[in-house]
Amino acid sequence: MKKLIVGGLSVLLVLVLAPAALASSHHPKGEFEQFGECPLSNPSVTDCIFSVSSGGGFKVGTKTVPLVHPVTLQGGAEGSGEATKFYGAENGETLSKTPQPVPGGLLGIVAPKWWPIGIQEWFNNGINGGLSGVSATVELTGPTKGLTNIKLDTEHLLTQEGTALGLPVKIKLSNSLLGSNCYIGSNSSPVQLQFTTGKSGSLEGVVGEFSFNESFTLVTIKGGRLVDGTYSAPAASGCGGIFSFLVDPLVNSILGLPASSGNTATLEGVLKDGNAEAVKASE
Repeated sequence: MKKLIVGGLSVLLVLVLAPAALASSHHPKGEFEQFGECPLSNPSVTDCIFSVSSGGGFKVGTKTVPLVHPVTLQGGAEGSGEATKFYGAENGETLSKTPQPVPGGLLGIVAPKWWPIGIQEWFNNGINGGLSGVSATVELTGPTKGLTNIKLDTEHLLTQEGTALGLPVKIKLSNSLLGSNCYIGSNSSPVQLQFTTGKSGSLEGVVGEFSFNESFTLVTIKGGRLVDGTYSAPAASGCGGIFSFLVDPLVNSILGLPASSGNTATLEGVLKDGNAEAVKASE
């Protein structure tokens, strides 16, 4: 009976604490609800930013990866124009690490004959055993809390000239055979994405449609398209764990890396900008 009571209390405790663990850092309400991770504890923050990209994708080397799962960018901003400072989300989840399936993955890839026989068998058996699926995850480099390396310029967004959103990132390729440290770009040498609503390479962006709440403390931009058609992509590294000296060249030959041109990235979705004081007042 005692064990039953203790077990019941344990379950009750989990049920009580679980919502708290999942709760936002802040609790804005109503139209400001999505700004729960805006860094409101920083008095310098004047604007809360929340963006969800549910369309677009990126082409790196010879491989095109569509945006199948929405990607969230959130945080806070101080200042305007090129002088804008972007602060990361209160919980550090500034750019969501959202895996996107890579079409084709490693399907049909065969280990090179010059590899040691044992490693050839390991790789080919893995592919034949169904380990061909690969996902690509764009991850932010640099600080994800406090002042970040993200560049945000709403003036450039409106004028369709220059960089509206700059993201220093690395792209993680995930697969059981590739291991847990297969990346294009790194923290020290990131892939520099310079998004614009204007023209970039062969791509052309769109500003989108603006709407405001009654007090003009919340701006919503829908139908926008940010593009970068000129970024460079370095070679992948760290693929295959201890066999990276063999797997890296294979991955790079499959993806056509490094690639100094021909790489593209597009983000399509909704951007919300809320006045920080109004967000606080809604809590």
